[in-house]
Amino acid sequence: MTGIAQYTGIFLPSGLAPAELIAILVAVTDNQPRVMTLRGGEALPSGPFESSHRSLQSSLRAWIEAQTGHPVGYLEQLYTFADRDRDPRSGDVETSQRISISYLGLVREQDAAGAGRPSWRSWYRYFPWEDHRDSIPEEVPRIADRLTAWAGADPLKAQRVDYLFGLNGKTWNEELVLQRYELMYEAGLVDVPEFGLPMAGDNRRILATGISRLRAKIKYSPVVFELMPESFTLLQLQRTVEALSGLHLHKPNFRRQIDQQELVEETGEISSGTGGRPARLFRYRPAILEARMLSGARLPLSKS
Repeated sequence: MTGIAQYTGIFLPSGLAPAELIAILVAVTDNQPRVMTLRGGEALPSGPFESSHRSLQSSLRAWIEAQTGHPVGYLEQLYTFADRDRDPRSGDVETSQRISISYLGLVREQDAAGAGRPSWRSWYRYFPWEDHRDSIPEEVPRIADRLTAWAGADPLKAQRVDYLFGLNGKTWNEELVLQRYELMYEAGLVDVPEFGLPMAGDNRRILATGISRLRAKIKYSPVVFELMPESFTLLQLQRTVEALSGLHLHKPNFRRQIDQQELVEETGEISSGTGGRPARLFRYRPAILEARMLSGARLPLSKS
């Protein structure tokens, strides 16, 4: 199952450095959402936009395959970062005025030996406060304390802290990854070592944008199947959705929703994995996925 978002073009203002393309390649391996990185985990795959290619997508695909040696399946344009001062910490004026066109790609992880020496890392190493599958991460109360002190007597700042981090009666919203990161950036917390690994330039902000998009998208589009093998158990599917959302899902509700939306069908085979009872294997139903989207669907969250 592969797809490419339609290219709509982009206008490049004069006076700016040439555009670059940045890829967020996501896979789920061993119940961890992982992203491909370069330079020892400091950067996302990126490269210059070559006008000789017929489109941005073809330019990005060519660069990714050359740098990472990894095939790219599903790919969609994410966002264009064109702020004149995207990274105030950088003294490089040309870099701070660069236009970056980011893409989100969904793949199945493979070892890659491209020129950029790629490696896969869990995105929770960069955003440890975002993983609420087992419990509230230990980073959340520490971040909340620092943000509360930063907000001081300012009621608007205090409201933002409560809303974004689910404090004082507010509910945690897993989609607000970018907003939480930008609030921490504003408060000077993103460079604190205990609050996640750093990345070059604004790559971490771009990654936060991609996570926000994907967490929202899995609620109304069947893109999660891009990350699944050809056949899988329902538990594997649930664990994949949980890994992406950073939330624990209620098993009966999850399976009821999958059944109601007729997204999968049995293969007639049984899993051969060890460590538990054999389970039935399923596959996605291409005819269903091509005919409709998960209109208005919401992740069935655990109420525990």
